[in-house]
Amino acid sequence: MGVVLNIEGGRRENPSIEAMVSLTAQDMGRVNELILSKAGSDVEMIPEVANHLISSGGKRLRPMLTLAAAQMFDYSGDSHVKLATSVEFMHTATLLHDDVVDESDLRRGKRTARMIWGNQASVLVGDFLLGQAFRMMVEVGSLDALDILSTAASVIAEGEVMQLGAAKNLETTEDDYLAVIKAKTAALFSAAAEVGPIVAGASKTDRAALRSYGMNLGLAFQLIDDALDYGGDSHSLGKNVGDDFREGKVTLPVILSYRRGASEERSFWKDAIENGRSDDESLEHARALMTKHGAIGDTIGRARHFGEIARDALAPLKKTPQKQAMLDVIDFCISRVN
Repeated sequence: MGVVLNIEGGRRENPSIEAMVSLTAQDMGRVNELILSKAGSDVEMIPEVANHLISSGGKRLRPMLTLAAAQMFDYSGDSHVKLATSVEFMHTATLLHDDVVDESDLRRGKRTARMIWGNQASVLVGDFLLGQAFRMMVEVGSLDALDILSTAASVIAEGEVMQLGAAKNLETTEDDYLAVIKAKTAALFSAAAEVGPIVAGASKTDRAALRSYGMNLGLAFQLIDDALDYGGDSHSLGKNVGDDFREGKVTLPVILSYRRGASEERSFWKDAIENGRSDDESLEHARALMTKHGAIGDTIGRARHFGEIARDALAPLKKTPQKQAMLDVIDFCISRVN
């Protein structure tokens, strides 16, 4: 059976990130130029692997957050461009490493770099991009920005190891899982939003507001991804629907379904997740159990909750086009399940 996801009571009928794209278009042009420049190398394989993923059609939401957050405080230099590029390189490196760890075959509808060039090349090119990211942070000359982004890099790595430790473990609690995605996904959103006001010379209060916004936006973003894996489509998700299930990932919809299920249903989850019985028939049964126990709807509900915290974090800031664009991003991220 299929699962239809829908959300009622959204802030806007057709939320989009068009305002964010428009406001940051000029700066993103500079970011894209810098990406191409810094991904270059005399080692032929490095730009090949890097450009394969960089040009694969992602929205580049994280660097746009950095740019918009700097603009919000009337920043007029070019440090935000270097930091936004650093953020994108950190994200790209994480994807290259993730695909190796998860043994993923597709990303955004294309073969992953590891499937074309191998696991070793994917890991090493990811390391190269991280190195370039840190070089640009040093060029900016802000110890605070360097501290925020380098801390995020460490936290992301911790999140990856935490996820590895929780792999196929159906005793993972909701709190455990939220700790994983807070580190693995939300930390970079948070850092991306905070470094903009840092270079713009904003107050600690304003920095804290953007940091909280980014963290909670990241949590909402990941939870919607979790829901989409069982009820979305490949275009919205950027990968094959059901990939999390096939890879034995214990995400929030699985955690809720397992904990709410009868003993027979728990046996199914153990067979599917722990023993790898994850064929198409099992996926459909998993989706049916999630519908029965309201697991997908409740995952979306959690995402909406974190979205509201992100919205409240921005409330004290002055009204600017950038602030409204950031609010629109919250609605857009959650509306992906419509």
